[in-house]
Amino acid sequence: MKFAKFCQALSNWSGSSKTFLTAILLIAAWALTGPYFHYNDTWQLIINTSTTIITFLMVFLIQNTQNRDNDILHLKLDELIRATKDAQNAFLSLDHLDSKELRELRKRYCTMGEEEEVSVDCTQTASVQAADIQKAAALPPAETPMP
Repeated sequence: MKFAKFCQALSNWSGSSKTFLTAILLIAAWALTGPYFHYNDTWQLIINTSTTIITFLMVFLIQNTQNRDNDILHLKLDELIRATKDAQNAFLSLDHLDSKELRELRKRYCTMGEEEEVSVDCTQTASVQAADIQKAAALPPAETPMP
């Protein structure tokens, strides 16, 4: 529990504008010292080693934060599914399905959407669908298609 709180606090700190500004200032200070050190190998090694270590640690921090956020999102969705009268409670355990089973389930829902005349293009990838949704959201209200 202490580790989770530490990671959350570190994530909040590392994502702040003050931390970003500090990083920019440190890089600028390092760059300005280049002529003094004649741009030698040690001068370059300082920035290379520092950024490598920070990047290595940040990968784990970001993954920890992403896992936590993902768990929270799933719990919220599970509660919405559980609380919705017409929802299928079988969806509460989708995280136990493998990729093939999830694709099959998606195909079934695409078929259901087509039967209900819902505009769903099941041949598109999720990223293309997300781009289409973003394009539609960017249209002025008068151009937005009616359902």
